[in-house]
Amino acid sequence: MPGTFRALQHRNARRFYSGLLVSTVGSWLQLTAMSLLVYRLTESATAVGITWALQFLPMLVFGVWAGAVADRHDRRRLTLLTQSGQAIQALTLAVIDLAGLVSVPVIYVMALALGVVNAFDNPARRGFVTELVEPHDIGNAMALNTAVMTGSRIIGPALAALLVGPLGTGWLFLLNGVSYLAILGVLLAIDQAELFTAERAPRGGQPVRDAMQHVRSDRVLFVTFVTFAVVSTFGFNYNIVIPKLADLNWGGDHWFGWLLAVVSVGSLFGSLATASRVSVSSWWFLGNGLVIGASCVAMAWAPSVVWAFVLSLPLGFSGAAFVAGMNTLTQQACPPAMRGRMLALVGVAFLGSTPIGGPLSGLVGDLISVEWSLAYGGIISAAAVAWAWRRVRML
Repeated sequence: MPGTFRALQHRNARRFYSGLLVSTVGSWLQLTAMSLLVYRLTESATAVGITWALQFLPMLVFGVWAGAVADRHDRRRLTLLTQSGQAIQALTLAVIDLAGLVSVPVIYVMALALGVVNAFDNPARRGFVTELVEPHDIGNAMALNTAVMTGSRIIGPALAALLVGPLGTGWLFLLNGVSYLAILGVLLAIDQAELFTAERAPRGGQPVRDAMQHVRSDRVLFVTFVTFAVVSTFGFNYNIVIPKLADLNWGGDHWFGWLLAVVSVGSLFGSLATASRVSVSSWWFLGNGLVIGASCVAMAWAPSVVWAFVLSLPLGFSGAAFVAGMNTLTQQACPPAMRGRMLALVGVAFLGSTPIGGPLSGLVGDLISVEWSLAYGGIISAAAVAWAWRRVRML
């Protein structure tokens, strides 16, 4: 599918994606290790949910404002700063763990610190992706960005599953810190003469309100945003649920990393399938949202780890296609000077919803049943998609 990879004709894009791949493998190595560490310290799905909530709470609080910052400043320089901040957080966490000082409150503080940096990194880094290619290839570049992020999730959790036993979590945090050298080196080596730099948003005015008004003025975009927010809140909490689900139903929490890797195999194909499309429609977006809901319900009652692996594939495919589709839909519908804010809005809906859905899913798993902690989100997601399908047909 040569059209699937058309953004790679640009040298800067090839460089950036290669560095991003190495860096995000390290990020998923750390995320998997943190979830396992918290679960082993507490045996609580709620505690894992709180960890994820703290990591994404800053995105919910000021993610859109961070998008306005990205629209007004050099996105490459801002990404250099945020990626450096993430490296410092990983190395600090590694030192604390290797020194034997790690505890659940310490992990909570470090997760919150990472979340503050990520709130600015998300719109800056993803906005910078749009400057690597010509305007007509932006949709493809965004989908390939999702493919790189999800592809790295195949390797990172699998490496964590292999290495957490012999090395321990501290060394995995250290490996993540070192992995940031790849993306930092690429950002420094980028040929700025070949960038397609977007017009900077002017200072002053009401940049956040302008972005919100842009979404509200487009009725189809508004419906897709609402649906995206609901599904993101309730349908993407398998990272929080799977450690306990695997421990109780599938033979041990050591399957967590492997299951995330298989989910990511599906995610990679979902991202590439979206990238291969000349344009993305609301129907592609909504159809994949429906598959997310069905996959969550089916996986909740998977009778064995083998069935869990099988069901992980459509869950990953539809999840990545859903997110990549949303990114592409928003970029197709917004002016260049608003791209950072629109990406931030998507980030707030997707990552910023974790502080709500993550702890709630953990509580359901601890107080009701671990199966329902995954299934309830699938049911709500399917209902939201059904509502949106009806609304879009009426418009």
